[in-house]
Amino acid sequence: MKKIALAAALSVAATTAFAGGYSEPVIEPEVIVEDTSSSAGGVLVPILALVLIAAAVSD
Repeated sequence: MKKIALAAALSVAATTAFAGGYSEPVIEPEVIVEDTSSSAGGVLVPILALVLIAAAVSD
């Protein structure tokens, strides 16, 4: 009787373990986001800072 109970418990555990079946893992494609800022964006801030410093010094 113990063997039947053990077999029933193992069969229940096995059916729940394989209930979903095998499915291949989904690999999502890599998305590359490019920055579309202009090349003058890095030059504008230092030039503006120099103009403001020159205006402050001339006062």
